[in-house]
Formats: sequence, structure tokens, C-alpha cells
Amino acid sequence: MSKQGKTALVVIGAVAVVVLGIARCGVNAYNGMVAQEEQVTSAWAEVQNQYQRRYDLIPNVVATVQGYAAHESDVFTQVTDARSRAGGVINVSGDVLNDPDAFARYQQIQDGLGASLQRLLAVSENYPALKADQNFLALQDQLEGTENRIAVARNRFNEAAERYNRFIRQFPNSFIARRAGFERKSYFTATAEAQTAPRVQF
Repeated sequence: MSKQGKTALVVIGAVAVVVLGIARCGVNAYNGMVAQEEQVTSAWAEVQNQYQRRYDLIPNVVATVQGYAAHESDVFTQVTDARSRAGGVINVSGDVLNDPDAFARYQQIQDGLGASLQRLLAVSENYPALKADQNFLALQDQLEGTENRIAVARNRFNEAAERYNRFIRQFPNSFIARRAGFERKSYFTATAEAQTAPRVQF
């Protein structure tokens, strides 16, 4: 074989190695994005699971409180309205994760339900017999545990979304992510009330 033929083979071999290396990096990056997006989806499912748990507890809490505080109709109406608004958006499609506006609406509805529940539980302070009711105490414990689970699930979701968002924004992953349709995920944020320090009066 001539010297030119050997040089051509070396060049073709080098190009093939470079192309295979780039392809392998691309495949690894793509698979990494898929894996991290699945972690976000799994964390999202857990958030929805905990919201569903809270949603299912509400009728029992309302019924128990109504037995002692039937004339607190405004509070019951607020809880019922908030629950009905949340009813259609507890288990939503994962597409909401790619739409910041839809994600914000979802969070606002869930935060509204949580706030109305807090108002309902505050009613118990005016009714000592209700505060001593074993059924109410058990439901209150379950709700408190559920709220804690929601906080943990939201935090885990935010951590998974942060890892995923960072991964798809790094170079050269960002190049692959844009072409493969991987989009940034939104985060759960604190409620508007939590952003403002409470006024303390003595």
C-alpha cells in the first residue's frame, strides 16, 4: 500500500474515532436527561399523591367540625369552594411541568386549599368540646402529617427539578436538550403570605 493510502486510512480512522466519541457523548447526555426527567416526574407524582391524601381527608374534617360549629358557614363554604377548585387539578398531566403559567395556577389552587384548611382548623379554638373530640384530634393529626409530607414532597421535587435544570443548561447538554425538546421545569415557591413578615402586636 502506498504512503498516501496509509495516510488516508489513518485520517479516516481518526475521523471515525472522533465521530464515535461525539456520538457516545451525545447518547450519554441524552440518556442522562431522560433519567433526570424521570426523577422529576417521580417526585411530581409524590407531590400529587400527598395533595390527593389531603383532599380525601377534608370531607371528614368538615363533617366533624360542622357537628360542633354548625354556624361557621362562611368557613365551610370557603373550604368547600377551595376543595372543588382543587378537585379538577390534583392529578394533572406532566405537561404542567413545562408550562410555568399552568404550574403557577396549580400551586395557587393548592395553596388556597391549604389556607382554607388552616382557617377551618382555627375555628376549633373557639370550641373546647371540638378540641377534645378524639375523632377531630385524629383527623387533625392526619392533616398535620399530610401537610408535612406535602412540604417534604415539594422540597424533593424542587431538588430533582434543580438537578435536571442544571444538567440541561450545561454545555454541551444544552445543545442536545434544545434539539431533543427537553424543557426547564418550574419550582414550587413560598406562598405570597410567607413572603411578608407577620406584624406582631403586644
